[in-house]
Amino acid sequence: MSDQKIHFYKGPAGGWGALKSVAQHLQAQGIALKGAKTLLSANQADGFDCPGCAWPDRDHRSTFEFCENGAKAVAAEATAHRATPELLGAHTVSWLAEQSDFYLENLGRITHPLVYDAASDRYQPIAWDQAFELIAAQLNALATPDEAIFYTSGRASNEAAFLYQLFVREFGTNNFPDCSNMCHEPSGQGLKPTIGIGKGTVTLDDFEQAEAIFIFGQNPGTNHPRMLGELRAASKRGARIVSFNPLRERGLERFADPQDKLEMATLGSTPISTHYFQLRIGGDLAAVKAMAKRLLELDDAARAAGQPRVLDVDFIAEHTQGFAEYEADLRAERWEDLIEASGLSREQLFAAADLYAQAKSSILCWGMGITQHQHSVATIQQMAGLLMLRGNLGRPGAGACPVRGHSNVQGDRTMGIYEKPPAAFLDKLGEVFGFEPPRKHGYGTVEAIQAMLDGQGKVFFALGGNFAAATPDTAATWRALRNCELTVHVTTKFNRSHTIHGRQALVLPCLGRTEIDLQASGPQSITVEDSMSMVHLSSGMNAPASEHLLSEPMIVARLAAATLKGRSKTPWLWLVEDYARIRDKIAAVLPDFHDFNERVRQPGGFRLRNTPSERIWTTPTGKANFIPFKLPSDTPLRQAQRQARDTVVFTLATVRSHDQYNTTIYGMDDRYRGVWGHRRVVFIHREDLKAIGMKAGDWVDITSLWSDGQQRRAEKFVLIEYDIPRGCLASYFPETNALVPLHSVAVGAGTPTSKSIPVVLSLRPQDPPLAQARSVEDTAAHEA
Repeated sequence: MSDQKIHFYKGPAGGWGALKSVAQHLQAQGIALKGAKTLLSANQADGFDCPGCAWPDRDHRSTFEFCENGAKAVAAEATAHRATPELLGAHTVSWLAEQSDFYLENLGRITHPLVYDAASDRYQPIAWDQAFELIAAQLNALATPDEAIFYTSGRASNEAAFLYQLFVREFGTNNFPDCSNMCHEPSGQGLKPTIGIGKGTVTLDDFEQAEAIFIFGQNPGTNHPRMLGELRAASKRGARIVSFNPLRERGLERFADPQDKLEMATLGSTPISTHYFQLRIGGDLAAVKAMAKRLLELDDAARAAGQPRVLDVDFIAEHTQGFAEYEADLRAERWEDLIEASGLSREQLFAAADLYAQAKSSILCWGMGITQHQHSVATIQQMAGLLMLRGNLGRPGAGACPVRGHSNVQGDRTMGIYEKPPAAFLDKLGEVFGFEPPRKHGYGTVEAIQAMLDGQGKVFFALGGNFAAATPDTAATWRALRNCELTVHVTTKFNRSHTIHGRQALVLPCLGRTEIDLQASGPQSITVEDSMSMVHLSSGMNAPASEHLLSEPMIVARLAAATLKGRSKTPWLWLVEDYARIRDKIAAVLPDFHDFNERVRQPGGFRLRNTPSERIWTTPTGKANFIPFKLPSDTPLRQAQRQARDTVVFTLATVRSHDQYNTTIYGMDDRYRGVWGHRRVVFIHREDLKAIGMKAGDWVDITSLWSDGQQRRAEKFVLIEYDIPRGCLASYFPETNALVPLHSVAVGAGTPTSKSIPVVLSLRPQDPPLAQARSVEDTAAHEA
């Protein structure tokens, strides 16, 4: 306990703290010199694409185009530590399962393919041919291909993802749960009916021209640090940056750019948010509707006074449909309800709307703080409506910007990793490769877990990721995985999922993004698609961590050749001799990838066509559609309050610490929130502590409330006083994923509601309180 403390951070995001953290991580991985050289190749024209996140690069020529987050990801991959068969085999899997995620992460790179031996409860080395034969035999013994489930991580390349979906569909199923099902699925499902495409509409050039940038449910300082460079530049030129976030996050307050010599030398920083609105968890839907309602009222006043309209009536008339119903819905909402649901005052809501009305061009950004709620799809459709009211689509400096996490999660979906594929895509895939693709929709993530629980999913294959840690309802998910006949994980490092296995289990080590991929025709490059639809090459520069590693495309190709032997027309092994051949096939199936190999070799690659940017609306109406949605009254929180009766019910949001990326734990600190040396924490408002008769430093158990009557509990968390709205809590995942009910999902998207979990706290009196150095209010006074 001596290394665990709470001491609130006084510095800006970035700055010397970021550089110090990068240096510490490079040293901890034993690669100080190698790591520094590797980082200089990140996001370069002839280098590798950063595996840290999907934020785009300004260009691929900068000599310092990486951030703290990306540096940690690179250090973790380029580590000198090796998880050899001897190291892993020295421990039972049961013992490994008892260790922390941080411990497992730091075992290092896996060097050999591994098979689980039930008799010894250990992983043992296995030859690649034997591994593929084992998987093929299990797959071909299934009663139906739909008994197999194929998960995909968003870090798979376009080439790997395309081959993977081709193999699985030739095998005969559309069971493609992926990380999109757990993060930005609502963005796609919300935007497609409104603007005709499930992607953002902006580029980095738009950030240079926007007069206002509105950020919802996102913490770029931890999750997308390179985005802070764009926000800093916008702030310096006078753009308004308006943040909606329940927690005070340092990256949204001020930022010191490590590339700015003057700022670093003077210990200065740049303010980020000109306005910061701490709404209630889940209050974004009401806040966006309130802004739109206020615009209508401002427009009414302008018309009455004979002044220029606030609404872009020409855009609405020419490019949209459904405005009358949308307007009627907004006018019917009561201000009292919007204020109560948002957790913001009338004055704050008016101020946000007025800023939007005054800006000639605005961008709306959002992250998983929006998508992991019950009504996330409706919230995003209201955001699209807000953009349409002012014509902020299809013109410079304006548009929608869902900020995605995994470095190629958007590209994987473009490649066909989707459980509900469009008929046109399947038609073309079948035509090009000479087979009849399955038409039945497959399982998303939640459906896949339920299928495994029900015995309908018998083989689970994961191309990357950490499924057991990333998914909701941990106890149910782990039962599901253990119910499988076979679980297989393609990975670079050992993680939690490899300890939660089926009756048979394989761990297959692959090359990382930073490593040279040498195939029959020579060194290969792969491609990725960032959050703004830019597609570019990525080429590794380090020697592989082991001579026994295969690339992801090669693993897929060899598995396909073994499983589909004698019944596939696809030349699997020929395709992976030269990845340009895979890209030619992608171009043959996907029209937007025409001349793929030629265009991707241009500096910076190319941008996929984005029809809303051209004010072309590929919706059934041929227009951008306003979609009304009445503010819900019987929320999960209110249902839980009725269930708990006299007990205080909070709304909990799961969040990342600063020393993690998704489920990968790089360290035990959360610098910007002042948490050092541990992760089992709960952030809570000072007055809420008083109301429940507890104090900062007390240890509690957390229990979630859901209509199925099951008890979901996470034990031993310390309370930390923090600047967060009353009634709201925040805690880290994956530790609190156990509290998310499996079937508590976003309506219309199926995303787990990990950002809005009704919970109650119970004191653990047997545990001594943890001393906290300074309360958040005292820290604020100290800084002032």
